[in-house]
Order: sequence, then C-alpha cells, then structure tokens
Amino acid sequence: MTTVSTNAPAAPGQEDFVRLFSTLGKWALVTGGATGIGRMIASALARSGANVIIASRKESACRQAAEEIAAEAPTGALFAIGADVGTKEGVADLCEKVAALTDGLDILVNNSGKTWGAPFESFPYEAWQSVLSVNLTAPFALTQGLLPLLRRNAQPDDPARIINIGSMVGTQPIAEDAYSYAASKAALHHLTRIMAHELAGSSITVNAIAPGVFESRMSAYVTQDEDRLDRVESKIPLGRLGNAADLAGLVHMLCGRGGAYMTGAILNLDGGLGIVPPASIFS
Repeated sequence: MTTVSTNAPAAPGQEDFVRLFSTLGKWALVTGGATGIGRMIASALARSGANVIIASRKESACRQAAEEIAAEAPTGALFAIGADVGTKEGVADLCEKVAALTDGLDILVNNSGKTWGAPFESFPYEAWQSVLSVNLTAPFALTQGLLPLLRRNAQPDDPARIINIGSMVGTQPIAEDAYSYAASKAALHHLTRIMAHELAGSSITVNAIAPGVFESRMSAYVTQDEDRLDRVESKIPLGRLGNAADLAGLVHMLCGRGGAYMTGAILNLDGGLGIVPPASIFS
C-alpha cells in the first residue's frame, strides 16, 4: 500500500463551486482507478478536494496513477492499493485496507471492469463467470463490505455516494461479440436501482453512469487506428469520443452537494448514442 500526499492550497473565489460540486475533505475509493475512466474519475475527485484511494489489480499501476495525479497539484491526498476484486478474498482484502486508512467513506466508485470478445457460436462458458465476477458481483460485494464506513459518513443532507460505472451497451441490445460484458452492464444498471432503494434509508445514494466510447485500454484498438476511429466517431451524434472533462463534470455533480437528492438514476454519457443507437458501434 502506497501513499502519495500533496499540500497544494485550494483555489480562492470559488464559493459556488465548493458549495455545489466540491468533494473537499471527503474520502473516496475508485476501483479500477489506475487507467482509463477510473483514472479520469480519480483525478477529478482529487482535484476537487477528495482523499482518493486508487485500487486496481496491480499496485504498481495504482502507484503510478497516484503519482501522476499528484503532479497535477490536487487538493486531496492520494493512496494506492493493489486488490483483485474478481475474487472473494480480494474484495475482503480491499475492504480491510480501506478501513485501515479511514474510519469513514463518503464516495465509492465501482469502476473495475473486464470484457471478453468471441463470436456467438464459440463464446466460451468460462467468459461468463470471469466477467460477471468483476463487473457485477464485485460492486455488490464491495458495497456490502464497505457499508459500515459509508453509513458512518452519511448524512441526510449530504449522503454517502455510490457510483456504478455501467455502459451504453447495457442500455441497448448491442453486444459486438462481448456478450457477457453487455449483459453484466445491463444487470449492473438494474442492481443500481435495487441498491438505491435498499440504501436510501441509510442516507446513501446509488447512481450509475453509462458511458459511451471513451479513450481507455478497452477502446485502444479503436483510438489507435485512425480509420476505425473516424468510423466510430461518425456514428456518435456529437461526432467525437468522450473525454476526461465530460466525465469530471458529471462526477462532480453526483458527488457534491448538487447531487445529494438524486438516486437510482442511470445517466447516459455517450455523446447521443442512446438517442438512435446504431446496429453496431465498432464493426
């Protein structure tokens, strides 16, 4: 477990921002926070004042992400934990390590994700349990294990926040050979609503973000091929991929005072792909 601290002063003259969108002094855990969308979320939260715990399977990658974010001069501290949330033991270990860092948790971002691609006729049986254990079981088990910490910091006018990272393919019947991934994200959206209902009485909100195409390891085969990238962007109504600023705006809203009264929502962040979804995105 590695700690990376920063003592940069908060920017002055931002009273409205601080009141509605800041996470100053809050504690946040971002799973899968070393790369891609998780890395963007971890950076956004740290810049607005949260103490961010970055967790992923490889501690070295978490440490590197924490150091890079610290170089951006955020106002919150950063911590790196290696943990495999695809196993029962990994989830328990992560919960134990988080509890050793803080006696209360304000924000849990269930972002860790896994995918598997193969044609329908040859899609392997093992690709289901492998993907669902990370994409669906882990968000439930982590929430369950961290519930005492979330309840400790939850207040009626400032709830603890859980954000599940779903996907645009969980809202539309588009698999692109990733059948277990698409099904797991649709299930995660439904689990989000169930958890929102279950935990509302504890002053904990649960929402999901359903991203479209963002730059990440999963989309590298698109973003690193200019012709394929052009084809994908031509199918997105707003004509481009999502970026870190697009994600940061929504995360700040959900985690700050401005999002305190929202729960059970599945929020599309897809550049309009959900308006008239194409038959395929990447093909």
